[in-house]
Amino acid sequence: MLVEAYNEATLSERICREWFQKFKNDDFDKDKDRSGRPKIYEDVELEELLEEDLSQTQKELALILDDTQEPVSHRLKWLGIIYKHGNWVPYELQPRDIES
Repeated sequence: MLVEAYNEATLSERICREWFQKFKNDDFDKDKDRSGRPKIYEDVELEELLEEDLSQTQKELALILDDTQEPVSHRLKWLGIIYKHGNWVPYELQPRDIES
């Protein structure tokens, strides 16, 4: 029935069983660390590292933050910072980028 309603977005039976078991055990802590969950660090840490050396690569930043490159890339994108000509710079929209 769920598959008919949600198609590919349907959760697997295993995931549903895990959730129900957590609820049954009164485990409602959604912020509890889980395996595979990305580490959470403050944007301030990332910005401070960039202030120290703008030429650091995402891989180098990830090593310093004890994380993988993907979350670092997402945080940089969210902060509006791009790597251009060997340095990190704020991304500023140009009028041509705004036009549809």
